[in-house]
Amino acid sequence: MRKFALVAAVCALAIFASLASAQQVDVMVGGGTLFSSSPYTASLNQPVIAEKGGPYPSASLDVLLYGRYGLNVEGAWKYKQGTYPGFDQGYRPILVDANGLFQPRFGKKFGLDLMVGAGAESMRFYQGYSSNCFYASCSNFLSSNHFLEHVGGGIRYYFYHRLYIRPEVHYYHIHNNIEFNSDNVVRAGASIGYTFGRK
Repeated sequence: MRKFALVAAVCALAIFASLASAQQVDVMVGGGTLFSSSPYTASLNQPVIAEKGGPYPSASLDVLLYGRYGLNVEGAWKYKQGTYPGFDQGYRPILVDANGLFQPRFGKKFGLDLMVGAGAESMRFYQGYSSNCFYASCSNFLSSNHFLEHVGGGIRYYFYHRLYIRPEVHYYHIHNNIEFNSDNVVRAGASIGYTFGRK
């Protein structure tokens, strides 16, 4: 436990140091939905459900460290639980990724956010009841976690001083996504953000 606390403290210090030396920091919240191919057939090897639809709130943080290059961290999650067919069990995908970021500008009002990176999907399956346990680690869900690769981009428009809106598209390749019919998922939506530091 002490080793974990030490590693966490060192990582937090490194993040704060990078933020302090950053040329620009952007904070965003947004929303969108997921798109994926529909299943062709229903069998044990081909689940009957596609990972798509529903509102997905999102939050992200950009840090430019050198010129127009930096880092991006973002997360998106299904707003309401879906119902998994055949089990009548609630589920919620949570997508988290960290990316290298390139952010070219086109005049004072427009710019691009181009990112590529990796992350994870945590698929939460809710049991629908709370067990009788009396310690902090109790939960009413089981998680199935998957590594993913991510490529994304958006067009940024500053509509009022440092406030901007960003229509965006994100592609995820989710490894061993056995709960759904496809490993390929697209998230499309928009974010609103604020720029701190150089614009």
